[in-house]
Amino acid sequence: MRLLFWKDFLDLIFPRNCPQCGTSLLDFEPCFCTTCQGLLPRASFHLRPFDNELTSKLQGLTQVNQVMAFLRFSKKGQSQHLLHLLKYRNKPEIGEELGRLFGLELIQAGFEGAWDEIVPVPLHPLKEKRRGYNQSEVFALGLSKSLKINVKRRLVRVKFTDTQTNKSRIERLENVEEVFALAENFPVSGLRILLVDDVITTGATLCACANVLWANGAKNVDLATIAAGGQ
Repeated sequence: MRLLFWKDFLDLIFPRNCPQCGTSLLDFEPCFCTTCQGLLPRASFHLRPFDNELTSKLQGLTQVNQVMAFLRFSKKGQSQHLLHLLKYRNKPEIGEELGRLFGLELIQAGFEGAWDEIVPVPLHPLKEKRRGYNQSEVFALGLSKSLKINVKRRLVRVKFTDTQTNKSRIERLENVEEVFALAENFPVSGLRILLVDDVITTGATLCACANVLWANGAKNVDLATIAAGGQ
């Protein structure tokens, strides 16, 4: 009874609202209302993970295997709104819930047991401290909840880079050259890794990270993001 009282009190002081439509959430709705969850612009790339527009986009940038994204990115659309809240409005719970939901879809598609661990694309420590979290890592934590796979910080960012926004494909590739490295005392040899980020545009950042993992002996590197957009 006392726990229910405090829960009702906290809900009154700090109401839980859907980040998409703003309506009050019910007890069984962890982040999105049922309607908005059903309207998420799902991409379904995981149904053809070896042969889709994302694998074609990344050919020549890395050793391409399976490439997936949960949502389709569209300017001024739902996915852009959610990514903006996640990255700039201190809403890590959005990334975690999207990861959890995507993980459930991956299990339904037969991916259970497909990877040994999940590795998020790292932020530079200064940027992560300023933001308070790494949006790719909270997405990874959500995936971990559903897939029952550990999240490991196998990679570090050794250079602070300018934002990729508004850069051309060539500029993005140049911007992430020699930016990432394997973390000390974290061997990846023989591991099947799911490498995750928030969004694919040109794929420069993901591929730079994937190349580090491949070069250090990873058995397999698959790629997954919250959303995928155009170049």
